[in-house]
Amino acid sequence: MGQRTFDGTDISDLRTEYDRKVHRALPAQARASGDWPIHADHCFARVVLDNLFDDVWYDHVAGRPAYKHLSQAELEAAIAIADRMLTEGKPAVVALNENSLAWRGGN
Repeated sequence: MGQRTFDGTDISDLRTEYDRKVHRALPAQARASGDWPIHADHCFARVVLDNLFDDVWYDHVAGRPAYKHLSQAELEAAIAIADRMLTEGKPAVVALNENSLAWRGGN
């Protein structure tokens, strides 16, 4: 049985896509490029989720892992952020990471 929204929509594929992009595709592309400011999957998760909420993500998501507690719309937006990093590469990663660090008081 898949993961369903209250209206019965199965969002398992969205969760799988998020997981694949954030935990495998982005770190692999970072390793291949060699010059991205972040490389670890948990850093990509931080950047994607912080940019999703325009804030520190854990102020908006009660459960862990966070992606298992996102709505369908939130998952779709998070995947779009990950896709932007995969498509645009380093410039997008730098900009989105700087946003995340600023929300966390580190920039």
